[in-house]
Amino acid sequence: MSGIQAYANVQKQTSNEVLDIESYLPLVKRIAYHLKGRLPDSVMVEDLIQSGVIGLIEAMQKFNANQGASFETYAGIRIRGAMLDEIRKGDWTPRSVHRKSREVTAAISAVEARVGREAKDSEIAEEMGLSIEDYHFILQDTNSAQLLSIDEPDHDELAEDRIIGTGKTPLAELSDEGFQQALVEQIEDLPEKEKLVMALYYDEELNLKEIGEILEVSESRVSQIHSQAIKRLKSRLKNWI
Repeated sequence: MSGIQAYANVQKQTSNEVLDIESYLPLVKRIAYHLKGRLPDSVMVEDLIQSGVIGLIEAMQKFNANQGASFETYAGIRIRGAMLDEIRKGDWTPRSVHRKSREVTAAISAVEARVGREAKDSEIAEEMGLSIEDYHFILQDTNSAQLLSIDEPDHDELAEDRIIGTGKTPLAELSDEGFQQALVEQIEDLPEKEKLVMALYYDEELNLKEIGEILEVSESRVSQIHSQAIKRLKSRLKNWI
């Protein structure tokens, strides 16, 4: 069912409900453009918005205030999940990209186990037998792949939606206290620049270009920093995944 069809079906509901949908359309668009910043040109923002509208409608139908989350929080989870589901249906990421991503994660884990501190870019590149330029290219190339779920059969990536708490219902996430506590601790232990990028991207919902302006680096460099932060978290949380 397309977003337009789903929206048309909701027209049969009360005018107040329809007005609620319209009032949350800016949320759908904001999430769509936020995701689009890390996706290839072949993924159209209009398709993300259409999927997001379906997620919004489902959120309105299934929301239970007793779960303890606000509707906007719950709707944001459903909207983003619907968009990610649409992306997964036509996985445009080559298997080689997933393989490279796993190799980066393994290299980070190996270096940090050996030196007993956070791995530097140059050390990770050396561990992989790459130049720093090639290593940065891999980080940027694999950044979009992290949108895919670990539950997909052919992918071994840490689910970004699990990292930031959008892969489950609010109630289910709250019950996973051990993982959440470990995640908070590991985010706090990230290098300062990686921690700042994570906060600006997920908490402040800035896009990569906006973050680059704050840090006075290029958008591609922000993409590399974000990618390395996710892989560093994956290497440190491997016992939970």
